[in-house]
Amino acid sequence: MVTQRAYQFRIYPTAEQQQQLAVEFGNARWVWNHCLELRNTAWEADQTRHNYVSLGRHVTELKRGEFPWLANGTASCLTQTLIDQDKAFEHFFRRLKNGEKPGYPRFKSRWDRQSVRYQLDQRQIENNYRAGEFINLPKLGEVNVRWSQVPAGVPKMATVSRTPDGRYFISFACEVEIQPLPLTGKTVGVDLGIKDVAVTWDGERVTQSGNPRHLKRRLKHLKRQQRRLARMQKGSHRRQRQRLKVARIHARIAASRADFLHKTTTTLVRSADVIALEDLHVKGMMKNHCLAGAITDVGLGEFRRQVEYKARWYGRTVIKVDRWFPSSKTCSECGSYQEKMPLRVREWICPDCGTRHDRDVNAAKNIRNITLGNRVTARGGSMNLSGLPGTPGEARTDAEKFTETDRMDRAA
Repeated sequence: MVTQRAYQFRIYPTAEQQQQLAVEFGNARWVWNHCLELRNTAWEADQTRHNYVSLGRHVTELKRGEFPWLANGTASCLTQTLIDQDKAFEHFFRRLKNGEKPGYPRFKSRWDRQSVRYQLDQRQIENNYRAGEFINLPKLGEVNVRWSQVPAGVPKMATVSRTPDGRYFISFACEVEIQPLPLTGKTVGVDLGIKDVAVTWDGERVTQSGNPRHLKRRLKHLKRQQRRLARMQKGSHRRQRQRLKVARIHARIAASRADFLHKTTTTLVRSADVIALEDLHVKGMMKNHCLAGAITDVGLGEFRRQVEYKARWYGRTVIKVDRWFPSSKTCSECGSYQEKMPLRVREWICPDCGTRHDRDVNAAKNIRNITLGNRVTARGGSMNLSGLPGTPGEARTDAEKFTETDRMDRAA
């Protein structure tokens, strides 16, 4: 399968290169904010719309006139900033047209993550960016890169970023060919949760630690450092040093969570040919203030996203079971349905067949049963699904048919 694959590596620029990067970040941020203000003013005045072509001419005039310091940066970086702003407005209008939450482009702050995009010279990049060597960037020269792996393709664009904790990264996408994994002949149902991030139908916890709770384990230390930051005088050197401490704690938490999710999802994708997951509405679940912190700490939305794109890479199939299917409340042995089952109930005994169930394992079994087309009964209704469909879309349609029958039975 030929696809675009993103790579990110840490870079170690020299003091002179850091100074030049500060110029690039500042110029790109200023151009973004200036052009965004110009767009807003022009639209409010006479409904005039600008694009990156007209704004590019305007920025060139500013370089030659009122703001000559813009010429100290790379011209292509400013062009890419205007192109990115055009794409941001395209996404805004598309979401507005589809009735989604629009998300109007915002002004950039110097205290957030800074980034700038470079156009790479294809005549030099093929020989200079390989593992163990430097990478050449305009006005920076050779930048030291810590290669964690050898990229499989040649990039055309590169994004250099600086995180709030002071680290520098370079990221780019390459067109690569990914070979599918060998078939295993297995179909696995997975129940996602907070106590255990992922539990399979055979009772196996995908992770031995259950839920590492990356934020909760460091929350006491983080609160203490944030209180110290809040007490310090704004603009002081001590406040700047303390801000870096807080940023490093956040960066460590984010890196630990990302590492955990990538290892967990890769293990899951390698273990089975067909993976059945619940179609969880994570944004809706986040509205419960009692669970929002725990759900964010787990990263359920990111977990499902990684499973989906890795499955496409490696020739696996992901089937989404309807989110309203009562997988935890239905007995996987006899199909009887329990009206109430609060989250504190982790184990229960079926009153009809006497089977003792682990809540998460039972849910994973029901998810797998729907995927395989086995008979599942809930709330007095039953439906015998046909064999495993050929595509995820067909499987989801069958699950929706089952859920619709289940809703009709509940209404009756």
